[in-house]
Amino acid sequence: MQVMSALSQPTRLDVFTRLVSALPDGMAAGDLAAASNAAPSAMSAHLAILSRAGLVGSTKAGRSIVYRAMIEPVTELRDFLDQACRTTGKAGR
Repeated sequence: MQVMSALSQPTRLDVFTRLVSALPDGMAAGDLAAASNAAPSAMSAHLAILSRAGLVGSTKAGRSIVYRAMIEPVTELRDFLDQACRTTGKAGR
């Protein structure tokens, strides 16, 4: 699952968590890089991976790009795991 893979890396998980906290406004890439102690070039790669996984959306605001968390994929993953654990838990009793 792309969502789990994207969030398995510590910097990407940190970035996603920061973006969730910043909803609905979002954050600029430079601010995310500074807050996460990541190089801007590395942040671009992290944001691209999060975007491909459907976890981040972006909009242009003047000269900046503002990123926002897209929480639906995580909600779907949570629901899937919850259901899988309930099914597995019943089978193991």
